Amino acid sequence: MKTLNFIDSHTGGEPTRLVVSGGPDLGHGTLAERFDILRTHHDDWRAGVVTEPRGSDVIVGALLCEPDDPECAAAVIFFNNVGYLGMCGHGTIGLVVSLAYLGKIVPGAHKIQTPVGIVEATLHANGSVSVRNVPAYRHRHAVSVDVPGHGVLTGDVAWGGNWFFLVADHGHDLVPANLATLTAFTSGIRDALQAQNITGADGAFIDHIELFAPSPHAGIDSRNFVLCPGNAYDRSPCGTGTSAKVACLAADGKLAEGATWRQESIIGSVFDARYERMGDALIPTITGHAHIMAEGRLCFDATDPFAQGIPAS
Repeated sequence: MKTLNFIDSHTGGEPTRLVVSGGPDLGHGTLAERFDILRTHHDDWRAGVVTEPRGSDVIVGALLCEPDDPECAAAVIFFNNVGYLGMCGHGTIGLVVSLAYLGKIVPGAHKIQTPVGIVEATLHANGSVSVRNVPAYRHRHAVSVDVPGHGVLTGDVAWGGNWFFLVADHGHDLVPANLATLTAFTSGIRDALQAQNITGADGAFIDHIELFAPSPHAGIDSRNFVLCPGNAYDRSPCGTGTSAKVACLAADGKLAEGATWRQESIIGSVFDARYERMGDALIPTITGHAHIMAEGRLCFDATDPFAQGIPAS
């Protein structure tokens, strides 16, 4: 019987499962090297942690690692029901709150190493967390894609730690009652982007689709619906997606450096976002709250036919 210890948190409704011990032996190389070992040799472990019957399509996993950069408080590898995430904003907020719960960090600024670079996370005295993300940018503006059953849509391709296609003019109401319709619609957009060879930089697959609409609540700048890899929608406003949005707003001259953009998720949770410029780079900062839900131990019985998760249909 193999076991691992975990802490579950949620950030604005989006769950993070942090594996704090019992993960696979990834050696002592750089985080990039360990990430490659996990992805190449232990993908069944990933599936066992976050897919059914132990997990669900919604859970984002986070493997706590020792950083190879001595300035970092921790290193992390994010994953979900279908693969791996370069960076995860809500997951980083959940990680920081979990580390504080474990007594490993105190309020203040902490550097966190991720596979796409080092981010700085600040745990505030009120329990909120600000994540100073990797540089974000708009890769392509006003890209048209023909979506079967809908017609031509126009959106932006942007990077915020993951690749996004961002659409404001889509003709749908972003309300919880429409979740099934929105999921099918955005899945169709992603398929159409791939079929029409619309990609991120260097041919990167655009695996996140983000729709925007006005918020029904005063003081909120926008509401979004974000489809994540694996066809689960983001319950939070999506940290990397909000970073991508901020980059597009800055490129259009619609958000000044240092000004706050309040981004609401489809379930009503909110992130505050702003950006600063460092030379040619745009650095977003996302602020939100996470809450501890559970801590425990997962067991993997060698005789269990679903120890490595239930295969996707």
